[in-house]
Amino acid sequence: MKSHPQSSVQLAKPSNNFEAKLAETEALLIKAAQTWQPLKQASSLGAEDVVITHLIEKLKLPIPVFVLETGALHSETLALLERLQARAHTKVEVFKPQQEAVLAFVRSPGQASIFESIENRKACCGIRKLEPLGRALEGQRAWVTGLRREQSQARADVSMQENDVSQGQPMVKFNPLVDWTWGDVWHYIHTQGVDYNPLHDQFYPSIGCAPCTRAISLGEDFRAGRWWWEDETAKECGLHVKA
Repeated sequence: MKSHPQSSVQLAKPSNNFEAKLAETEALLIKAAQTWQPLKQASSLGAEDVVITHLIEKLKLPIPVFVLETGALHSETLALLERLQARAHTKVEVFKPQQEAVLAFVRSPGQASIFESIENRKACCGIRKLEPLGRALEGQRAWVTGLRREQSQARADVSMQENDVSQGQPMVKFNPLVDWTWGDVWHYIHTQGVDYNPLHDQFYPSIGCAPCTRAISLGEDFRAGRWWWEDETAKECGLHVKA
């Protein structure tokens, strides 16, 4: 029987320099809001993203939030989205995939085909995530994400501010938590009373669409629960792949 990782409460131990990291993060968000309008925060409603949204609200920054509601999210994620929409002062936008494209994919090659090839899985991500992302970022000069270097080897060289042309237009991507550890994230959540996805307490550190996400076990990588049937080392859907 596999043993599970520690719970989020047990992991809520911050870095020794957490206060300096927090100050740097706040300064970056203020700078982004003041100098890179219009911009938005992209939120998957994961632990990192709820921290950033909380900071935006706390600092009263004019940065709206958007969520990609793929049509395949966990019920826990959808419930968190409803709670966020009900209480947030910040504008929360929801972008959904084009229904015709989803239905066409379900007809052929079929939803189960995502388990048969990386190409089919990425095609599904393209329909459910990438196309809505393009609409969400249309006309924006910048966006804010919850990327952290610690999340995966593919993200190890992420910077706090990057030039980004992945959406076919020059933009700036801000990654204000890039240096934060998992312990830093949970320390903030628990000390600030931030609402979060209860799947995190069921050993889902990285949460995406329900069919493509599972709990992880002790010793597995942070993103091992994403597309776990694939051998590919870079566990990405395409949202954060550099062009």
